Amino acid sequence: MKSRLIIALITLAGTGLTGCADNHIMHMKNGNTVVVQGKPHTDKASGMVIYTDENGTQQAVSKADIKDISNLKN
Repeated sequence: MKSRLIIALITLAGTGLTGCADNHIMHMKNGNTVVVQGKPHTDKASGMVIYTDENGTQQAVSKADIKDISNLKN
């Protein structure tokens, strides 16, 4: 019984933490705007910016194609 309670509490705590990540907006040089889940990161080997789009799909774009990235307060 205690183990089930502990597992439930851990699951709830993990779920609560994932909801705290702010979304970001990427403004592209071609005029497009992309809403990003969480904070995008740069792959140093390739120079690509890796991000998760609104649909939950992981995407990559060249850092040279990005005008700016700003924080979107939820």
